[in-house]
Amino acid sequence: MIAVVDYGMGNLRSVAKALAHVAPATRVVVTGDAGVIGEADKVVLPGQSAMPDCISHLDASGLRGAVLDAARTRPFLGICLGLQMLFDDSEEGPTRCLGLLPGVVRRFDAAQMTGAEGQPLKVPHMGWNRVHPVRSHPMWNGVADGERFYFAHSYHPVPADPALTAATTNYPAPFTCAIARANIFATQFHPEKSQRAGLALLANFVGWDGRHSA
Repeated sequence: MIAVVDYGMGNLRSVAKALAHVAPATRVVVTGDAGVIGEADKVVLPGQSAMPDCISHLDASGLRGAVLDAARTRPFLGICLGLQMLFDDSEEGPTRCLGLLPGVVRRFDAAQMTGAEGQPLKVPHMGWNRVHPVRSHPMWNGVADGERFYFAHSYHPVPADPALTAATTNYPAPFTCAIARANIFATQFHPEKSQRAGLALLANFVGWDGRHSA
């Protein structure tokens, strides 16, 4: 069973529908029940909107402990703010996050938002961008370097440990857009909105045992 955590925030139904599409024989549940999350074989933490709201809703739902336990014990996938929540702090608010991974979440620097041809780049960063894996990992199986994924965000993670970075993208400078450590994998982009490449990544999550990051 794969549990998609429902704490009142996030693109839950789209995530669950995409997972069910790539794994029709797997039970996929959207749940706000800590007991169900505790019984799940794999857990997905989506997130969207603002970080203060996400953390507030997570705490109000009573699911913080279930999420922390899942992130420490089972294959765990964070998506968008579900990635950002794993770090220590976010500039958005500012907000204290879950503190599972060392690092901070920063807003794009307005002074640097200029494209290669001198054009201004918008914040939030919305749309398709090329993703470049920086190390091998089972979640990248069948996903080529430079595949395009869909982004929608104004903030991005800055890991304190460079070894956490699993992929980067450019907007306009390179930034971490996927992280991996032990049983945790998380993406700043939305695989559920990323068509073929996103479905390939989600299918990899369905088959991943959480023990073979490299």
